[in-house]
Amino acid sequence: MYLAVATSLAASIFLTISLKLLSLFHFIKWNPVGFTKKLEIFESSHWATKWLFLLIFIFLITFVLYLVMQFIEMVPPFFTSLIIGGILALLCEWVIFDLPAELKSFKKLSIPFIVTVVITARFVFETAVFHYQAAHEENKLPYKDSVIK
Repeated sequence: MYLAVATSLAASIFLTISLKLLSLFHFIKWNPVGFTKKLEIFESSHWATKWLFLLIFIFLITFVLYLVMQFIEMVPPFFTSLIIGGILALLCEWVIFDLPAELKSFKKLSIPFIVTVVITARFVFETAVFHYQAAHEENKLPYKDSVIK
């Protein structure tokens, strides 16, 4: 459980800082903490409170994904992170921009944002699978069960 919390915390801090940098350098055309106006929560609070709330929300998502992906060791983490991370990023921007389901809507999506989410997903999924496999290898006996020692 400690590894899940530590990994999720590191991933959420990385993604939150990346979102701030993407917003700062105008790689994304939306404000990462713009949800506060839309949902009418924390509207008048300090900017750090909004970013802390975003960090906690991202932490919860990565923690759940870590726990789920820990038990899926048959599929390589590269593919799962690419698919799930890409779908999460696409859905996130699709909801933010309220885009219609058309091919020309893909031009409005931010590739740096999608890449950042996929990188974070790969870190979380790869770590989850590695630690799950390492825990199972640790429990195996170094000799056959039929050998009497």
